[in-house]
Amino acid sequence: MSKLNIESSAKTPLIKCDDELGRLTIEGRSIPENAVDFFQRLYDWIDEYSKSPKSKTEIDVKLEYFNTSSSKCLLKVLKKLETLNVESKSAVNVNWFFEEDDEDMNEAGQDFDAIISMPFNMVEVAEL
Repeated sequence: MSKLNIESSAKTPLIKCDDELGRLTIEGRSIPENAVDFFQRLYDWIDEYSKSPKSKTEIDVKLEYFNTSSSKCLLKVLKKLETLNVESKSAVNVNWFFEEDDEDMNEAGQDFDAIISMPFNMVEVAEL
């Protein structure tokens, strides 16, 4: 297995996945032309990681903004990780970061939390 590092751009988030640490980070803006194509490498990484996950997996989501197609892809990412949480007994924790004045990102995190059955930590920060 290998690490996955996708650099951010004006339209795509930074994605860092480290199988040795059991850590996944999604950070920045997510408004790609084709969200499904952009997130495919992350889906593939999660599928591979799921074969031999760490006993604890940590996901940090630090998005400033994401569009509707990215929202659907994020849900798919979280659903894959939820399956990992249940099937492999890996303790998966999601840390959803949002700026203190950003009600939209706070609500988006709460919406995902309501859908996903795994620990979901809402983390309010002064600035992302």
